[in-house]
Amino acid sequence: MKGKFIGVGVGPGDPELMTVKAVKIIKSVPVICAPRSSPHRPSIALKIIKNILKKRNDKYEVIEPVFPMIENKENLKKYWDHAAEIISEHLSEGKDVAFVTIGDPSLYSTFTYICRRIKKKFQVEMIPGICSFTSCAASACLPLAEKDETLLILPNVNKKIKKIIGYVDTVVVMKTSRHGNLLKKIVEEDPRKKKIISVVNCSMKNEKIVEGFVEDGGYLCTTLIKFLSE
Repeated sequence: MKGKFIGVGVGPGDPELMTVKAVKIIKSVPVICAPRSSPHRPSIALKIIKNILKKRNDKYEVIEPVFPMIENKENLKKYWDHAAEIISEHLSEGKDVAFVTIGDPSLYSTFTYICRRIKKKFQVEMIPGICSFTSCAASACLPLAEKDETLLILPNVNKKIKKIIGYVDTVVVMKTSRHGNLLKKIVEEDPRKKKIISVVNCSMKNEKIVEGFVEDGGYLCTTLIKFLSE
């Protein structure tokens, strides 16, 4: 019997924000796949689940494929293909593999690229996790949307925002520290009153909540922009 490939969302960073089902799977699967952005950088997802793994008394294996933060899609495909091959070997041996990812596996996750390659031959399952931006909103005590308000979620900052920002009530921009100046310029040009909150390392011990924009927030920086009608 072939193994199952399971995308497991482990939430924004605080281990207590993992779902019961996510914890159950992490405690039981024989293979954990924890992606990292560099051979020299530890996996954030693996760090979140480390205490769960420490309590396991059975044998399990951890694989950490590297998915570098590069823009060249052809080079990225090579990394995705290589990871899919390694995972497929375990699945062919009848071992379930849990691909742990921060946030939710369906939202801007590398899991989706591997899933496309795996699901052609193996069974796939996805376990949802708490998204970073909902956790950011909770930390800031800021409602993302009310009544018939529209919510826009952007993976990064680009000039497309300028064309659509006027039609939405709340904007979530992830990884804002990369292009913070462009975002600030676009938002300030909008005449509406607004509340701007940036959250760095949401739900982690070093979480930081800032009024306005952050230029040096690092990779895990999300900005919430709420246009006010009152």
